[in-house]
Amino acid sequence: MSDQEIQRKLAAILYADVAGYSRPTGVDEVGTHEALRTGLALLTKAIESHGGRVNHYAGDAILAEFGSVVECVTTAIEAQGKLAKENEGIAEDKKLLFRIGVHSGEVMIDGTEIYGDDVNIAARLEALAEPGGICLSGLVADQVRHRIDMAIEDMGDQEVKNIAQPIRAYRILLDRKAAPAEQLTRGKTAIAVLPFDNLSGDPEQEYFSDGIAEDIITGLSRVNQLHVVARNSSFSYKNQSPDIRDVAKDLDVHYVLEGSVRKAGNRVHITAQLIDGVSGKHIWAERYDRELEDIFAVQDEITETVIGAVLPALSLGDMERALAKHPDSLDAWDLYQRGMYHYSRRLKGDCEIAVGLLRQSIALSPGTARAHTGLCYALTWLARETIAFQAIDEAVEAGSNATQLDSADPAGYLALGDALTAQAANSHGKFEEAISTLEHGLALNPMSAAGHVEVGPALYLTGRAEEAVDHALTAIRLSPCDLNMNRMMTVLACAYFAVGDYEGNLEWTTKLKRSRSVVGFLSYTTRVASLGHLGREAESEIDGLLHSYPKIGNFLKNWHAIFRDDVIEGLRKAGMDI
Repeated sequence: MSDQEIQRKLAAILYADVAGYSRPTGVDEVGTHEALRTGLALLTKAIESHGGRVNHYAGDAILAEFGSVVECVTTAIEAQGKLAKENEGIAEDKKLLFRIGVHSGEVMIDGTEIYGDDVNIAARLEALAEPGGICLSGLVADQVRHRIDMAIEDMGDQEVKNIAQPIRAYRILLDRKAAPAEQLTRGKTAIAVLPFDNLSGDPEQEYFSDGIAEDIITGLSRVNQLHVVARNSSFSYKNQSPDIRDVAKDLDVHYVLEGSVRKAGNRVHITAQLIDGVSGKHIWAERYDRELEDIFAVQDEITETVIGAVLPALSLGDMERALAKHPDSLDAWDLYQRGMYHYSRRLKGDCEIAVGLLRQSIALSPGTARAHTGLCYALTWLARETIAFQAIDEAVEAGSNATQLDSADPAGYLALGDALTAQAANSHGKFEEAISTLEHGLALNPMSAAGHVEVGPALYLTGRAEEAVDHALTAIRLSPCDLNMNRMMTVLACAYFAVGDYEGNLEWTTKLKRSRSVVGFLSYTTRVASLGHLGREAESEIDGLLHSYPKIGNFLKNWHAIFRDDVIEGLRKAGMDI
């Protein structure tokens, strides 16, 4: 078969085989053969009733493919239940017990047969299953964990024959239902906050160290995209020194936050570190030293700062997980994370890639609000930076979809409000809807750094620039390590310009340049205009601006007059012919 004739597709793969087939055969060859025929027929019927297709029979084994991972796993569960009933009343040495492995990935097609590494992985997973059991790959477990009512247990990384990398394997606990609360956590990043160690040497200070951890749990719980393990579960590790990987496995979380508190005199020293629960790798760590004039104010400050630092680290961790995966094995969540990674780079080519990935994610899982939110953000950025304002209508539609799909998630309202701001600025329309949408998102999570920064442009474009400055400074304080820091600095610089504080604009555009972040059109233009208003030399800055944006006039004509006129005046003072 030539390369041109090879067809490929994505599929969910089920591989089933009888455990220890020779043992019952030695006891009763005829009876075992009849039982095998019954078992294979039962499996075939279950496969076909759930939209699957049997590709191959090989002795006591069966290979099947599905278009849906959920249907594939549902078939495996249903089949094992029916096979167990067939074995009722049969002597142990005569029972036929099937093992089933399920994986999802790319398969090569040759007629009615399927081949490829992902088929081999399904077969290796089958060998890891217990007789009468089901073993899933990590990719499959992630997709079905909250769509089936069976509990799933992590088996860890497994070395298997002829597969280069270890496989993360999971078993379905067929005798245990999933906890109802698990249904609420689908698609959310899971984190546990362990009780902070009290290093003060004073048992009476336990309340303070416990209070820090409890406040962080409360704060993180307000973030819609996170599933935070309840205090009673995570505090069961108090006064222990567990392996973080065991904690993550026991609590079924991706990340674990731990720390310590030491109070000495009128000072408090707090450390916090975020750890990847699978690899044990430290993702982020920080130390805080504070005066202890008001113990509760200190608690609030530490909590706010830790949350602001943890959220970007969590986002980066999720992106790195998705980027590490082979492109052919990406699911909707991975596509979303990859899309957000490219969006975070704030480059035209990357944002175009982000739009494509996010559209793919939506095609696979149209009900996932965050993919619509990400698409809204990426399209709005492209519209602003490339004056392709036809993208704004699609951005507004994506943002509207996000808010309809998840009305409790502030991110959708913030993205929609940002798109509405760009739409109003371009069409010289009214900003009331944009501001009310942004304020609603901020009301849902007052500690959202994104909320405080996104409301900024709508405010400074409507004569409320001082409020915009306050919001942007709050955003930077809340999330000093944010992946979106260049956006925060840009909004703050523009807000200072709108106030008439040109020195403030230069301070923050200088920080933006030194951070090696992308200096976009808004930052570049207001920087040159500030130099003009202050009567300073701007020749080299003008050359850079014109090199990056040769059609500057096309950009400026789309700006709202309340902001544009002051910019144009400053550019002319700097020596530009505008």
